[in-house]
Amino acid sequence: MIKRAAAQRAPFGRIENRRRATGLLTADMKRVVEEQRLGFVATVCPDGTPNLSPKGTTAVWDDDHLVFANIRSPGTLANLRQNPNVELNVVDPFLRKGYRFKGVASVLESGGLYDKAIAFYKERGSRVSVIREIVIVRVQRAQPIDSPAYDLGLTEAEIRSRWESHFQSLRAGKTASPASD
Repeated sequence: MIKRAAAQRAPFGRIENRRRATGLLTADMKRVVEEQRLGFVATVCPDGTPNLSPKGTTAVWDDDHLVFANIRSPGTLANLRQNPNVELNVVDPFLRKGYRFKGVASVLESGGLYDKAIAFYKERGSRVSVIREIVIVRVQRAQPIDSPAYDLGLTEAEIRSRWESHFQSLRAGKTASPASD
């Protein structure tokens, strides 16, 4: 889908029309979101304190939007109704790489788009009877995030191996953890 031309400021104050052929979300961003499905959504409480809530329904809606379903997060929804600014982080726990997405959320409680989103989740195998609202986030900025372990020269393979071993030890009932990153 081609987006409409948007006016943007060019050098020296001129306004240019530029057509964006692709959305903000890259193929790799979409891959990480679809593989992980667990996103951490940050909102702002009325008293200005942060609220962070995991969302196991995080998905790519289109080239510029992410979506998640509200199942049991009344605080997150109340915050979004007061202040729709949101940040959503999705990180691969083994590679310690992912993305942070900043944007504006819209809460859907009914209507055509809500129905379309419910159908989307039903096709994904979600139990839609537990979904209360749908939140669509128009991503305005996205940036990669990764572990400081990469700054130390560790490779993806080394980091993955380290964290796979850690999670295997947890399953075996051990509590040892890999070197911090």
